Amino acid sequence: MGLEFNPMGGGEERWCVVTGGRGFAARHLVVMLIKYDMFSVRIADLGPTIKLDSDEESGVLGEALKSGRAVYVSADLRDKSQVLKACQGSEVVFHMAAPDSSINNHKLHHSVNVQGTNNIIDACIELKVKRLVYTSSPSVVFDGVNGIINGNESIPYPAKHNDSYSSTKAEGEALVIKSNGSNGLLTCCIRPSSIFGPGDKLLVPSLVDAARAGKSKFIIGDGNNMYDFTYVENVAHAHICAERALASEQPVSGKAAGQAYFITNMEPIKFWEFMSLLLEGLGYERPKIKIPAAVMMPIANLVELIYKLLAPYGMKVPQLTPSRIRLLSRSRTFDCSMANDRIGYTPIVTLQSNILRTYLHFDLLDAVIYLRADAQTIRIGPSKAELLLGCGKVADVLLWRNRKETFTVLLILAAFDFNFVASGYTAITAVSKLLLAASVFLFIHSKLPKKILVYEIEKIPDSKFHVSAAASRQMSLSVASKWNSAMSDLKSLCKGNDSILFFKVVLSLLLVSMVGAFSLHNIFVIGLPIIFIAFVVYEKKEEEIDNFVVKALSFGCKFKPDLTRKVSNSEKQQ
Repeated sequence: MGLEFNPMGGGEERWCVVTGGRGFAARHLVVMLIKYDMFSVRIADLGPTIKLDSDEESGVLGEALKSGRAVYVSADLRDKSQVLKACQGSEVVFHMAAPDSSINNHKLHHSVNVQGTNNIIDACIELKVKRLVYTSSPSVVFDGVNGIINGNESIPYPAKHNDSYSSTKAEGEALVIKSNGSNGLLTCCIRPSSIFGPGDKLLVPSLVDAARAGKSKFIIGDGNNMYDFTYVENVAHAHICAERALASEQPVSGKAAGQAYFITNMEPIKFWEFMSLLLEGLGYERPKIKIPAAVMMPIANLVELIYKLLAPYGMKVPQLTPSRIRLLSRSRTFDCSMANDRIGYTPIVTLQSNILRTYLHFDLLDAVIYLRADAQTIRIGPSKAELLLGCGKVADVLLWRNRKETFTVLLILAAFDFNFVASGYTAITAVSKLLLAASVFLFIHSKLPKKILVYEIEKIPDSKFHVSAAASRQMSLSVASKWNSAMSDLKSLCKGNDSILFFKVVLSLLLVSMVGAFSLHNIFVIGLPIIFIAFVVYEKKEEEIDNFVVKALSFGCKFKPDLTRKVSNSEKQQ
């Protein structure tokens, strides 16, 4: 099970592991560890092999892989045997692996952030690893309702988090802190705030997508919410500071261990000012039109509901979600005094050193043609309509990318309407007829030979009809989590102290009642043609439609200042 290690400099080799080692911040930590000649580095990630970018091949990482000072290990943290293999013989583990935070999938986040972290801890204890540094998040103390100004480590975990990523990160962090001292293992957690810098494939690209879709003109909230951003080199530096503090002699390591630390650039800035600097650097206009978060939340809830329904059919995560609206409109600044005192962290790169200009003009040179505003005249990549639909199967069907496929879907939907909706059956009769049709189809399909003439008949594997114990347990946990969340909202509504929640409930029920006024058959007859035509029209007339929407919203905001002020004041009181 063990890996073969090459001696380093003829002396005793010292290995460290970086989980999620091909992630954004992890890549910078790997390079920094190699440059400092602290350890031989084992890069653990999901991919079967490591694929280097062109600059990496000729850089520090490429040389280290060739010389054996760095090795790559394919490992899924959810598989304990793979975790044991990845951690064997290491002195330190930097646990940085985590799913994409924008995907609000509780099952996925729990399996990696909680179960995977538990596997890491067990492996460290079993293999007598000396130190474990866990990459957490400031979101573990953020409830999505109350802003945080100069928050320190005394802030407790909230009763309800902003999303599944935050709640499962908090669970993983708690496990790491609790494991401190187990079989000599020293642990601590790093909470870097809003990471940015070279290699970022999330912040700037998503900002540019929003700009091209005409959404970057808007400020969610009053635009005065303060934020702490952290340059990625400072994040890597903080991890090394933490590891060195844990490795030092007592009492320093004892003081550093068993704690979580906020890490920032120590330079709070208005969130929307930071976004404006990035947009201006790429040639886009600064956002100017302010929209109260309370106005956007019902829309975001509707978008999230649509995503949950269409995600199994290829729809990608939308940018407009309730958790993201809360992140964009609340203040989040943090105090790094404890990190400075206990692990000796201070930023090594500052915002004042023209880091924004460096970030925009040097890191994005290869992609500048795709990102700059003056490149919009040539469509590169997916259209706005395609982005709205998630760039998957749903987009292909509704945008008529494959006419045969689109007509097939239309025929299936029309057949469903004719047989189960327009016929006027009751719900029970419709369901029973649908199950009867499915049973007949499955029976006939099972009797067909594997090949008819030149056509192969793909058989449905038995695994499709089986739900494992682990999967059923996860389904139960997911149902319980959603039930508890609904009950929590109901309690808040009963107390009468959450006007935003009341507004969302009323608006949702009004929407349901409006939809309920139409028969299901009418929804099919009217809705289907509109859906299959509207997105095609939007794709062809994107600019005209976007400009019209912007002007309409601008007109509405100009002549409804009293409503905006009242909603904003209501938000602040919450």
